[in-house]
Amino acid sequence: MSSAGSSAGFHDRDGWIWFDGEMIPWREANVHILTHALHYASSVFEGQRSYDGEIFRLTEHSQRLVDSAAMLDFEIPYSVEEIDAAANEVMKVNDLPNAYFRPVAWRGSEQMGVSAQLTKVHLAVAAWEWPSYWPMEQRLKGLRLDISDWKRPSPETIPCKSKAAGLYMICTMSKHKAEAKGYDDSLFFDYKGRISEATGAHVFFTKDGTIHTPTTDCILEGITRKAVIELAQNRGFEIVVRDIMPDELEGFEQSFLTGTAAEVTPISEIGPYNFEVGEICKALMKDYDDLVHRRQVGA
Repeated sequence: MSSAGSSAGFHDRDGWIWFDGEMIPWREANVHILTHALHYASSVFEGQRSYDGEIFRLTEHSQRLVDSAAMLDFEIPYSVEEIDAAANEVMKVNDLPNAYFRPVAWRGSEQMGVSAQLTKVHLAVAAWEWPSYWPMEQRLKGLRLDISDWKRPSPETIPCKSKAAGLYMICTMSKHKAEAKGYDDSLFFDYKGRISEATGAHVFFTKDGTIHTPTTDCILEGITRKAVIELAQNRGFEIVVRDIMPDELEGFEQSFLTGTAAEVTPISEIGPYNFEVGEICKALMKDYDDLVHRRQVGA
């Protein structure tokens, strides 16, 4: 299959997609225009990667998908084990040992309006070849981040712990604006004015050998974030999870993003603030690469 940047678009590809328990040709994986999710954002999804024929922390992702749906008041009609099996089948049928996977669950078209009790819940899993979100040369230089005009909202206003489609609206808007200004991505503050996350990745900072990362009371709990924290702790770094305010940006030395798509990617700029692509970032990039490829970490 072609990469994420294919001019043909994602609707017109060869391959197979797992759709409601069946493997169907890629071009036939379609939904009706009155699908509830299209109108009311009643959809949740995951992003996963396979490395050398194994999907990294697959069961954690499948469990989070089920949990996300429950937060949106619908139940996926497949177990975590069945979702795992579907993803592995997609990898095998499409011969994608190194790829990006997109499981997605949504409410169908049986009912139109805000209420959705009569809709059928669907599940699909697609996968395609997608190298690192940013080329390695760009990653080693460090990303340039704008600061978004939008704020991550209060957990009293959104189901912020779900990976829900509707929560990404401000991410798209912020990333478009950042790219139009020549940046690679955008950083959010939250409803309290604290540093929060990028448009699709968590953020970390270093100072005097200690690694700091924002609290996650209003953002998704990251599976890659958790893995990188474990790697950093294994190297003996202290990890401080806390409220981080924008005026602290000037005092940090290094910064990096983590996520399934981003993996571990250094940051060189956030607005007017500059950061070194230093040894901590480089070490964790290597450790993460070793981890996902099942090599001895830190060797």
